[in-house]
Amino acid sequence: MTAPDPRPAIDAVWRIESAALIAGLTRMVRDVSLAEDFAQDALVAALEQWPTSGIPENPGAWLMATAKRRAIDALRRNRKQVELGDRPEPAAPAPDEPEEGEIGDNMLRLIFMTCHPALAPESRAALTLRLVGGLTTDEIARAFLVPEPTIAQRIVRAKKTLTEERVPFEVPRGAELAARLGSVLEVVYLVFNEGYSATAGGDWTRPALCEDAMRLGRILAELAPREPEAQGLVALMEIQASRLAARVGPTGEPILLLDQNRSRWDPLLIRRGLAALERAERLGSRGPYTLQAAIAACHARATTAAETDWPRIVALYGELAVRMPSPVVELNRAVAVSMASGPAAALELVDRLVDEPSLRGYHLLPTVRADFLKKLGRLDEARVEFERAASLTRNVRERDLLLSRAEACGPP
Repeated sequence: MTAPDPRPAIDAVWRIESAALIAGLTRMVRDVSLAEDFAQDALVAALEQWPTSGIPENPGAWLMATAKRRAIDALRRNRKQVELGDRPEPAAPAPDEPEEGEIGDNMLRLIFMTCHPALAPESRAALTLRLVGGLTTDEIARAFLVPEPTIAQRIVRAKKTLTEERVPFEVPRGAELAARLGSVLEVVYLVFNEGYSATAGGDWTRPALCEDAMRLGRILAELAPREPEAQGLVALMEIQASRLAARVGPTGEPILLLDQNRSRWDPLLIRRGLAALERAERLGSRGPYTLQAAIAACHARATTAAETDWPRIVALYGELAVRMPSPVVELNRAVAVSMASGPAAALELVDRLVDEPSLRGYHLLPTVRADFLKKLGRLDEARVEFERAASLTRNVRERDLLLSRAEACGPP
């Protein structure tokens, strides 16, 4: 009998542990490229040893210990003979003293490092998703709707810039914190979204990634208590995370919003999220995160799907489209319009997006269009769109759901 392939389990461990591993190593070697190299060395060691020895009881600690040994061995050798390309000579490993308080969190330091102003905005997000989210370049490319080589180039350039500029591994203070907060909030939400709807793999959600993002968001809100968008982001993540348990069925299959058992929504997270939304709205005008939190709150306040205030959601999406113009926002607005005014009006909105270049490989465009076509009784067209959406997603659970929805439209 053939033994099961351990690589999927190792891949799952890596997705869970890689961010903390790279953050801890960056604190140690003060170079994010070197940290990623040593983390990859530990992964290679795991791939070589775990199939025989089995996955250790604490795989994260095993990976960290292995990576630290590799780092210390490399840095102890004659530095002038170590092959580091055009990188400057690395600093000595930082002492492994205990961290003080949440602000000393290695993950938060890593995010501020990868969101440094020395990097272009698009490079900040790509690098952070790679290092903090554990995504591959292909997955990041799909998330940003751009070609994979473009993402690969951004990541390479970003790491090189961090090394050349000797960007510190720290959380900034005062005016510098305020100046960099916006890009950090953006990336934290990108990490949360990857946990809420995994780009690829066999799991529909990655709750641990959502937890990491929420923890970081709460820290940021404490660091900047007068910044409405920091509070708005916390509100948005808390309310969305309240649905996580209801988003998957007993075998891990996806359950869409309108079909969810709302008794499984977490009331504590909803209360926390609504409180954060109230704080955000008291602090000033509603920015994109606060508006999205207000939309999420409409769902959270409805005890049943039928009680959802769809006209208000349409209005909020209209306000969001003004503050943050985006084809994806327009696609989401169309979904709300379909619920408030019917699928025919919504299909007209979606058809205007069909030729949008940035949505060409975006699986949710044909998904939404298929849903409207099905509601209008145009089943043959709906089936084709569901099948097209299934071909575009990299998430196994989502693909299965889309194919089942295509099958429900009847035979070709």
